[in-house]
Amino acid sequence: MATALKPADSIRDRCSPEEWQARVDLAAAYRLVAMYGWDDLIFTHLSARVPGPEHHFLINPYNLMFEEMTASALVKIDTDGNQVSGDPAPVNKAGFVIHSAIHMAREDAHAVMHLHTPYGQAVSAMADGLLPHTQTALIAQHDVAYHDYEGIATDLEERDRLVADLGTKSTMILRNHGTLAAGESVAQAFLRLYFLERACEAQVHMLAAGRDGLNNPPQGVEHKVEAQSSGAGMKMLADGLAWPALLRKLDRHNPGYRE
Repeated sequence: MATALKPADSIRDRCSPEEWQARVDLAAAYRLVAMYGWDDLIFTHLSARVPGPEHHFLINPYNLMFEEMTASALVKIDTDGNQVSGDPAPVNKAGFVIHSAIHMAREDAHAVMHLHTPYGQAVSAMADGLLPHTQTALIAQHDVAYHDYEGIATDLEERDRLVADLGTKSTMILRNHGTLAAGESVAQAFLRLYFLERACEAQVHMLAAGRDGLNNPPQGVEHKVEAQSSGAGMKMLADGLAWPALLRKLDRHNPGYRE
């Protein structure tokens, strides 16, 4: 017989309003990842920086499915992987290595999300990486970096190489591994990851029909799409339009993340 999940006790009264909002948004992102079928059992990770000078961030307890995540269940850790508040909870070391590296190196990386979807893994295994043959790929491609596979990410020394490969980009294809996105907000990281994942999915279907007959976009159009899909416009789209709509969708289908 399955054991019923005991909900985490609410910690809202012990958080600043800013931390609580970060917790709510991150818990929502976990449930949205599950809703879109991007989760991988209890594996992969989404994280968010806790507002304040301490350089703490929130990450998932290793024993919860993504659709079970709540604001109170998220674990607050420091950049050395030590839990700094709440009841003891397991944290995946690979998640700490990848996410702490980016949070420490990039002040704009308030949220970091990493997935192992079949489509993302498929493109990560392709020598050419992401191809510029769909609008969604063109939206994503100008902001994509690549990092070579070094095994399961438990080696702290890999952090420097990962950060160097990411550079100033906000998304990454981890070769033979999966996808990653960072953003100034949970909303921005999620929307960037959405475009990257949709582009990978389209590419897998596209290549299943063969590569010989592909239509190449006109030369130079990639620069136009980059200008159209970056900067303040993308931030407004993510924070002001897409994220509120996604939360309404989540409230209809899997509420409870605010607990």
